[in-house]
Amino acid sequence: MNIDAIMQGISIWALPVLFAIVLHEVAHGWVADRLGDNTARFMGRLTLNPLKHIDPIGTILIPVILLVSGSPFLFGYAKPVPVNFGKLNNPKRDMIWVALAGPVMNLILALLSTALLAVTVHMPASLSWVSEPLALMCQASIIINMVLLIFNLLPLPPLDGGRVAVGLLPGPIAYQLSRIEPFGFLIIVLLLVFGLLQSVIGPLVMDSAGFLINLALSL
Repeated sequence: MNIDAIMQGISIWALPVLFAIVLHEVAHGWVADRLGDNTARFMGRLTLNPLKHIDPIGTILIPVILLVSGSPFLFGYAKPVPVNFGKLNNPKRDMIWVALAGPVMNLILALLSTALLAVTVHMPASLSWVSEPLALMCQASIIINMVLLIFNLLPLPPLDGGRVAVGLLPGPIAYQLSRIEPFGFLIIVLLLVFGLLQSVIGPLVMDSAGFLINLALSL
């Protein structure tokens, strides 16, 4: 991939990736705040200022490496918003809602991007200088938000799906699953290295994102 293609890719993907991962984390903190835990608000993390959420590796390095390597879709993450589950009104139940907030936000962003993509299709040709790059950014937004939605719903702590499972499962089983959390990131890295994670979520991401993109283009 030449430098022009890389710069074009960054210009298309940068804002969608940033919005997707920042709003994902803010959603966690906002719901936690509503349910009794003000930790994120106290630490200044309930803000759309990306500088408060950027992780040098997850927000910048990993997406750039995937883009340069020609990956069919990008992935990234922000600094996790701090949540003190012990301060929640009902820790076991409310943990589920806090965990679901991030993926739900990504679903909302994917649907909003689908609607905006549909609008760009009907913009006059005289505005192609706006509609064409906007359409590409909408498609990128749909893809990155479906990546984050599906990836984070995997039932593996510390992912959101793992926390949902811990909140729903009976006590002894939930406890055993929660003990995986310190090793969760290592497990994810190994699954990525051996290509198992991509083979699981890749088809789901491309099928769901493709459905939304085709839906927008057909409206």
